[in-house]
Order: sequence, then C-alpha cells, then structure tokens
Amino acid sequence: MTKLIDNFGRQITYLRLAVTDRCNLRCQYCMPAEGIDIVNRKELLSYKEMYRIVRVLSELGVNKVRLTGGEPFVRKDFISFLEKLNYNKNLKEINITTNGALISNHITKLEELNIKNVNLSIDSLQAENFKKITRRDVFNEVYKTLETLEKSTLNLKLNVVIQSGINTNEIKDFIELTKDKNLSVRFIEEMPFNGKGLRKTKEKWTFNRILQEINSHFNTIKKLPEGKSSTSKNYKTKGYKGSFGIIPAFTRTICSDCNRIRITATGLFKNCLFDDGVFNIRDFIRNGASDDEIKQVFIETISKKPKNGFIAEAQRKSGKKVSESMSTIGG
Repeated sequence: MTKLIDNFGRQITYLRLAVTDRCNLRCQYCMPAEGIDIVNRKELLSYKEMYRIVRVLSELGVNKVRLTGGEPFVRKDFISFLEKLNYNKNLKEINITTNGALISNHITKLEELNIKNVNLSIDSLQAENFKKITRRDVFNEVYKTLETLEKSTLNLKLNVVIQSGINTNEIKDFIELTKDKNLSVRFIEEMPFNGKGLRKTKEKWTFNRILQEINSHFNTIKKLPEGKSSTSKNYKTKGYKGSFGIIPAFTRTICSDCNRIRITATGLFKNCLFDDGVFNIRDFIRNGASDDEIKQVFIETISKKPKNGFIAEAQRKSGKKVSESMSTIGG
C-alpha cells in the first residue's frame, strides 16, 4: 500500500472532515454574534463526494476519521452517511465532534454503528455562563447529552476552550467531573479562529498557565503516557475515575509527530490548521478526476506538509493573519 508520508517522515493516518459549515450555536471563540456567511449548499461536498474522499484516503493508509462541522448533526441525513462510512473496513476509528444540542435521540444508533469517540464541546458548567459563551440557551439539553453519553458505550471527551476572563474559574469544576464520571476533559488553548482574530486579554491562558491553575487546586496529579501523535498532554487525579488533558493548540508544541490533515465542508484541503488551504478537492472531483489522480494529488500535496503550525501560518498564501471562523474550517 502506498502511504501518505511527508518530507519529515510523518505518516498521515488521520482525517478531520467537516460535513457542514452551519451551526446552531454562536460560540464567542468560533464566530461573531451575527454568525458567518454560510455558503450555498451546492458548494458543500456531497455525502457521495465525502465518502469517495474517505475511501481513497483509506486506501492510502488513513485509518481514522473525525467528523466535525459546524455542527455535524445540523446536516440532514448525517446518520445515513455514518452508516455508509461504517462499511469501510479500512477505518479503525470513526469519531465525532459535536456541541451536543441535537444528538440525544441518536446516541443508541451511534453505539450500534461502533462510533468510538464522541467529543462534546462544553465550555461552562454554569447555565448562564454557557449561554453567554454560546449565545444560545441550550445548557440543559447539552448537559443531558453529557450524562447520557457518559453512561453509553462511547468514549466521551469534553472539549473545553479556556477563555481568559470567561471560564478559567471553572477549570477545577471540570476536573471534579472526572471524580465519578468515566470521561476525559480536554482543556484547549484559545485560538484566533473566531472570524475576527485573537482576542486581546490581560492574561494568556496557555498550556503552562492552565497547568499552573490545576496544580493550585490538586496536588495528587499523575502524568499519563501519551500515544504517538497525541494532541493532548494527559493527566489523572489520584482516586478519580476519569482523566484530563491540555491541548496546546495555539502554542503548537504538538506538531513534531503530527499525523493529521483537514478537509473543510467546501472541499478545501488543509495540511495544517493554521494554513489557508492548499487546494480544493471538491473542484478536482467535479472536474472528473479519477481515483488514481486523486491519490496522486494527495501524495504530492501531503509530501509538502509544513514542519509545524508556525511555518504554516507564515506561509499563508493570502498574507492575512489567521482569523477564519472555526465553523468554516471544521472544529
């Protein structure tokens, strides 16, 4: 099997695929209050095109796919697409990132389809603060989803974007959740993907600052071993059922063994979260490309994957600073 290997010897085995740019929430760190300019539906990859892309990549060694948005459950027939993906035996993992507001009626089906991990984005455990962050009053629905997922056969991870002056006082509360619940909390550095650019804050809550805050409340923390290409540094509090981790998404200290690529809902291929797109696979397919031609363009493009996110950002073709909405990229 031909493999996808870049010039630094990293093998690409993980695809993050956005199935839509639409979302039912308006999180402050993701988009402006008025939302974003969503594209015409005809510009979105069709499910047939997405299935073909995943199949071709899986024949090149990609064995893990994460489906994101926007909010994936906003798109009609998303469950049917999951059913089709489930037939691809080259995939070892099919995972989903969701805000949890729409999936409660689908959890049993996700278990039947052998979905492995569900990452639930929840940035506050306080209803009013949650409403402030998301600009929507759906905390009760999301927390109910959290509780249902925790009792299911799915591995549950909570994604918590740490926002200076907004939810840093809740870090200890999220870790307390792991005392009796079988889940993992992942604290994520805030990034500039909000439609405007990085916020100006009095204090930067980077990896070290987050860990400092945790150590000020808990003195029985144990470092956990990390798998190859892990995006987070993981820990466990002694006697607690679950675990927690910190993702240095902005300080980018996890790039050295990156095994990931991204494709947006409109087919824009990204070697790195911080680049501004390498080529559009949707247009390539719609112009009649064969499977072999698609494979070749992936092989050639991935070979040029930047060494890290800082280089990717510096090489942006537009020359503009990072400011896109995460909803257009795929969270």
